[in-house]
Amino acid sequence: MNLTNIGNIKDILSRHGFSFSKGLGQNFIINPEICPKIAENGNARAGFGILEIGTGIGVLTAELAKRADKVTAIEIDSRLLPILDETLAEFKNIKIINEDIMKCDLQKIIQNEFVGLNVAVCANLPYYITSPVIMLLLESHLPIESITVMVQKEAAQRLCAKVGTRESGAITVGVNYFGTAKNLFNVSRGNFMPSPNVDSSVIRIDVNHNPRLNPEDEKFFFSIVKSGFSQRRKTVANALSSQMGIDKQIIYNALAVINLPETARIEQLNMEQLIQFSQNIKEKL
Repeated sequence: MNLTNIGNIKDILSRHGFSFSKGLGQNFIINPEICPKIAENGNARAGFGILEIGTGIGVLTAELAKRADKVTAIEIDSRLLPILDETLAEFKNIKIINEDIMKCDLQKIIQNEFVGLNVAVCANLPYYITSPVIMLLLESHLPIESITVMVQKEAAQRLCAKVGTRESGAITVGVNYFGTAKNLFNVSRGNFMPSPNVDSSVIRIDVNHNPRLNPEDEKFFFSIVKSGFSQRRKTVANALSSQMGIDKQIIYNALAVINLPETARIEQLNMEQLIQFSQNIKEKL
């Protein structure tokens, strides 16, 4: 069955009484060339198990299952389950878990589902949960090789930005800390049904399980990063004093150690400076 054919999609959805949920950010791919490219770039191959987040009607799921040894997909929308039973009926290496990605035990799922396999993540992520899902995957220290996701084009630029530039954000720091991000290709809005209001990009994050730069207190480091970027228009001193209650003089002293002025904003700090900055603050608290 051609799952990217608009007529087929409408037929399947109408037979199952399915309507798109704006709240879940559902946009289904109708270009047959896109999902094979995601699968090829996303480590879907022999020896790998793929964790998929969000299935839609199974377009990407099918392409992953053709290439990888096993696909386990986490799908929050129970209305899609009978549709997936039909669209993915030919595959014996797919398991669908009807749960919320933000609430399930990913370590346990990977441990149970992918015994003896390398693991990678592939997903066409709803835009509204892009950053939370990526940070969950990275901060959970999961045994995964890569994360290949389709995201909003603007989000992709931030995810692949260099730390210490105006394009960077807290998510940029997280991605650069845990791995290396690469923008693979762009996908225009006309390739979806219904068509979203923005264009998309597919990126891959190759996960590094032994970061070159490692703060003594990872949790404190990320609290500094997230607090600083939550008020990025303010100086880092004003942001951290209001968000975390840190004395401004401690922050000024920590900035001086890395040769930055008291007026510095967090986006000006590169990765090395951020780590040293957070450790300087931690030592004085």
